[in-house]
Amino acid sequence: MAEAPTLERFRNVWVRPPERHELLTHLPDAGRSALLIRDLEEMRDFDLYDVLAELGYGLAPKTRVERADAFSYKHAGWLKEMPERGAAVIRAVASQFARAGTDGLENPGVFQTPEVVRAGGLQALKTLGKPSAVLMETKSRMFAA
Repeated sequence: MAEAPTLERFRNVWVRPPERHELLTHLPDAGRSALLIRDLEEMRDFDLYDVLAELGYGLAPKTRVERADAFSYKHAGWLKEMPERGAAVIRAVASQFARAGTDGLENPGVFQTPEVVRAGGLQALKTLGKPSAVLMETKSRMFAA
């Protein structure tokens, strides 16, 4: 992928929706080919990130659940540094990734999901900083897990 010559660059593009959309438009059939590959390879439990990272960079793919679990494990120190309610919201958001992948993280309704609401919702996330910046950091860490 000329737009993302390294895995690190691919991750940086992937977490920014406009850049990701641009990248996908450069793939055969405007990215629909990647969806077809995911279906043909029986990778329906994998986020499109993992499908493309395997194809383009040889990264061992993780299912959405495996990636969310790896995020919680590999970034436990980061989460422990946060106020408990804020960390609980981040964990709840990560669980949305396990269910729906990148789309689950970026769904505007993510803060209305019962799990995120129970954890403290947007108010608790605001204790960690600007919500959009916190979510960007969470996404970056999710795809690096």
